[in-house]
Amino acid sequence: MASREPSNRQLSRAFCSSKVERKDSASPSVIIIGGGFAGITAARALHDASFQVILLESRDRIGGRVHTDYSFGFPVDLGASWLHGVCQENPLAPLIGRLGLPLYRTSGDNSVLYDHDLESYALFDMDGNQVPQGLVTKVGEAFERILKETDKIRQEYSEDMPISRAISIVVDRNPELRLEGLPHKVLQWYLCRMEGWFAADADTISVKCWDEEELLPGGHGLMVRGYLPVINTLAKGLDIRLNHRVTKVVRRYNGVKVTVEDGRTFIADAAIVAVPLGVLKSKTIKFEPRLPEWKEEAIADLGIGIENKIILHFGSVFWPNVEFLGVVAETPYGCSYFLNLHKATGHSVLVYMPAGQLARDIEKMSEEAAANFAFMQLKRILPDASAPIQYLVSRWGSDVNSLGSYSYDAVGKPHDLYGRLRIPVDNLFFAGEATSIEYPGSVHGAYSTGLMAAEDCRMRVLERYGELDLFQPVMGEDTPVSVPLLISRM
Repeated sequence: MASREPSNRQLSRAFCSSKVERKDSASPSVIIIGGGFAGITAARALHDASFQVILLESRDRIGGRVHTDYSFGFPVDLGASWLHGVCQENPLAPLIGRLGLPLYRTSGDNSVLYDHDLESYALFDMDGNQVPQGLVTKVGEAFERILKETDKIRQEYSEDMPISRAISIVVDRNPELRLEGLPHKVLQWYLCRMEGWFAADADTISVKCWDEEELLPGGHGLMVRGYLPVINTLAKGLDIRLNHRVTKVVRRYNGVKVTVEDGRTFIADAAIVAVPLGVLKSKTIKFEPRLPEWKEEAIADLGIGIENKIILHFGSVFWPNVEFLGVVAETPYGCSYFLNLHKATGHSVLVYMPAGQLARDIEKMSEEAAANFAFMQLKRILPDASAPIQYLVSRWGSDVNSLGSYSYDAVGKPHDLYGRLRIPVDNLFFAGEATSIEYPGSVHGAYSTGLMAAEDCRMRVLERYGELDLFQPVMGEDTPVSVPLLISRM
C-alpha cells in the first residue's frame, strides 16, 4: 500500500513557488540565506529539530569565508584557519574533538593581540639582517605595556579615538616608551600584527572597544587539516542550493518570500540571514519592508576589515624553523609577515598575510603580481630564496560574496552593535560572526550565533504553530561527549 505521507520531493516543492503561497506541510519550514559557518550550523540545528530547511548559497561551494583548498595536494585554508581559545569552553571544541581533527597550538596564552608566542618570531630588517631575539621580546613587552596604558586614555577622554592616536598620547606621556631606530621598527611590526588581528588599520580601530570581545583560555590552535571537514560534517544531508544568490527578502505576517537572482522564489515560515556583514552593507539584498532604522544603522556602523592570504608553496624549506617570519619597517604599512606552515603541517608553505590598506592595494593586482609581491618581500630577508612552485591568492575584500574578511569595532561606534545586528525582525533572524557580541570575527562566534538564531527561530515558529514544548532541550545544549582535543606543539 502506498504511503499517505508526503514525499521529500513534495515537501521540497512546498518551499519553492513563483506564484503561490507555501502549502501546508508536515513540519515548519525555514530558509537559510548564506552557506557559511553560521548558516550551515543553523540549518543543521533546525534540520535535526525536524524542520523543513532549505539553504540558499550564492557561491558554487559551501563554507563562505571558511575555504580549504586542496590544489597543492594537501589542505590549506584561504580563509579562517585558527580555533581561538583551545579549551572545552569553546563552543566548537566538542565537535572538533569528536572529529579527531588535530590542532597545532601557536600560543599558550589568551591574548587578543597575538596568535603566536613572542619567542616564535624571526624578524629581519629591510637589509636582511635578523633582529636579535632579545630585542624582539623586549619590544613586544613594551608594546603590551603601551596598550595597557591606553586604558587610562579611554577613561580620561569622553570621546572615542583611534588606537593609533591613543598610542601616540601614551608615548608622549611616557618618554621611556619612545623607541628609535631598530626598536621603533620592531614596534611598528607589532602594530602591524595588531592590525592583522582586526583586519583593519590602527587609525580606524576604536580604543574604547578594541578589547571588548570575550577571550577564551588555552591560546590559539591552527587547524592542521583545515576547517572543511567541520563544514562538511555539519552540512551532511542538508538541502543546499548552490549558485542561488538572494536578491530580495519579503516579510509577511504568515511567512517570508525569498527571491534569487534568476527570479525564482522560495516561501517558508521564517528565514535566517547569515550572509557576511560586507554583503549586508552593499545592500545587494533588498528587504521588504525595509529593515528598522536601528538595524540598518548597526549594519552601517560596524567595521568590516580585510585580511588576505598569499600562499606560497616551495619545493623545499629554506627558512628558519619558527612560526612567523617578519620584515620590520618605519611604518606598519611597510612591515610584513609570513606564517610558516611547515612547522605546523610539515608542508613547504609560507603564507603572506597583508591586512587593512595594504590588503586593499594588493587586491588591485593580478594574482601573479600579488604572488610576486609577496615573494619579493620574502627575498628582502632571505636573498637566496627559491621561487615558489605554486601559489594561491585570496581576495576577500573584492569578492562579491564576502566584501570583507571579518568585523571589528570602528571608532566612535558602540560595541553593542553586534548584539543589535543579531536581534530578530519579525520572522527574520540573523547570524554570523558580526552578530556575536562575545566572539566577533571568529569561527566559534559564527557557530554559536548559528545555534542561537536557529533556537530563536524554532521557538518563534513553533509558538505560532502552537506546538512549542518548553521542556524540550534547547538546541546545542545537549551534554556533549567529552573528547579531548588533539594538540601538538613542535
